[in-house]
Amino acid sequence: MPGAAADDRPVNPTHPGPVYATVTDKSGKLSLQTFGRPDGKDMVFRISGSVYANIEGNSLDPAMRHGQKIFNIEGYNIRRLYRVPDTNQLYQLSREIVFYTDPADPQRIVREWKNPIDGKTYPVIPINNDTVNFGPFPITSSFTGPPLQQLHDETVWTSDIPVRANFGTTLGEQFGLTGGVYAAQEMFDFSVDDREVAARTGYGVPVGAMKTKISWARTSPWTPFMCLPETDVRGQLTYHARSWSLDSYAEIEPWLRAEVEANHPLYKAAPSAPGPSENSWTSFYNKQLGKGATTWAGWCAANGRP
Repeated sequence: MPGAAADDRPVNPTHPGPVYATVTDKSGKLSLQTFGRPDGKDMVFRISGSVYANIEGNSLDPAMRHGQKIFNIEGYNIRRLYRVPDTNQLYQLSREIVFYTDPADPQRIVREWKNPIDGKTYPVIPINNDTVNFGPFPITSSFTGPPLQQLHDETVWTSDIPVRANFGTTLGEQFGLTGGVYAAQEMFDFSVDDREVAARTGYGVPVGAMKTKISWARTSPWTPFMCLPETDVRGQLTYHARSWSLDSYAEIEPWLRAEVEANHPLYKAAPSAPGPSENSWTSFYNKQLGKGATTWAGWCAANGRP
């Protein structure tokens, strides 16, 4: 049953269970269970939220207003814990696919978007990051997670990540960013019911995904398919979403699975081994720009329809 300790059957050398079982700190156990299932199987964090225009001085009004909802977003991250064989090192291995959907209908995937600044219509590219990996991180009995806080009947903790990446240097592509630098902020709040905490922080290796709720916010430049150069069009996007854990891909709603299986079947499972990571921008560079075969400006010129 969920939360019960796994049995002592022999496991393959990449199974995270034996390493997880050495952790004694409660925050360490909870943190690891957000990285993946300690029993080594895939889990999902379903993602649902909205994307808003954050425009300094409301300077683009009336074409685009500050605070205007541009999209809804619907998707997920599918992940698992992976042990480097014969070590105490773990990776979180994941893929994530998140679709931009109609601001009035979260289940209607948006295929194209009209840029209100230049009047052109561009194809909408979902967030499709293959892969998103973290690690390796060594795990010992002294491993700890972030500080925990008690709020009513929930245990909560936070993770705030300032993101800075000089794509002009690393990719040779400016993306219309100031100095070619991508600057963003990712902010996460994790919440777990105290009954779930008690059930999953005892002895042994818990089975299934820990029932976890996440609040996620991100401020970041205009996403690449919008073809809005940050250097010329002042403003950025604010993402505000919630996420919740699922035991497996099979628990995702049928409408979302249908889109994935028709057009993005790779995202039905987590990666099987560590590899290079992508974010929304490097994914666009790899898949849309052909790893530099064309430029961002060239893609916008070729794909913008009057």
